[in-house]
Amino acid sequence: MFKLKQLGLVAALAVAASSASAVNVASGKLWHVPEAVTFNAIPANVPGTTPDVTFDVNSPFNFSGTSVSVNTWLASSGAFNIVENTGGTLASLMDNGVVGTFLQFTGMVTVTNGMTFTVTHDDGLTLIIGGIDLGFNPGPTAPVVNTATYTGPSGTFAFELDYAECCGGPAVLQVDLPLQAIPEPSTYALMGLGLAGMGLTLRRRRQRENV
Repeated sequence: MFKLKQLGLVAALAVAASSASAVNVASGKLWHVPEAVTFNAIPANVPGTTPDVTFDVNSPFNFSGTSVSVNTWLASSGAFNIVENTGGTLASLMDNGVVGTFLQFTGMVTVTNGMTFTVTHDDGLTLIIGGIDLGFNPGPTAPVVNTATYTGPSGTFAFELDYAECCGGPAVLQVDLPLQAIPEPSTYALMGLGLAGMGLTLRRRRQRENV
């Protein structure tokens, strides 16, 4: 009985700790691409190559800057876990008139039918939640504030936000996404260990009772 209580406590602690060890960030990928590609920030234009830079960022996004480097732009919204896969990218401009920047953000969000999303952006973006395109302008634009409504079912779904910076500064992407906390693998492992142990103990106890 003591072992059973111990294992139950392990499982309970794992559940309670899941929020503390949760990952509620969006993953970002950044590529430098020819200016023409940045005229249309749609999933079909996401490069199939290794990103020049990968990073994580919390919501709300608050990226902004005029004639800024990639590193400065990422820092404007507190991006972290930044990894430069292509040397010199972080020091380069977001857009120099010939080469622009394409970014893809992914993660999980919890939404309800009828929820609205307001985005300040320059330039275009596409926001897809649970396979539903919210219909933002994917093309070049001066800084503008647009609002779109999510019309799908309520729940937690994967999202993809594609953003492109072209045609000189500024580079603005400001939006508050309801990111869903995702327990880390270590939490799942701890929960599984506790539950498996409970099951084994119960099985042995029944075997003894049936003897």
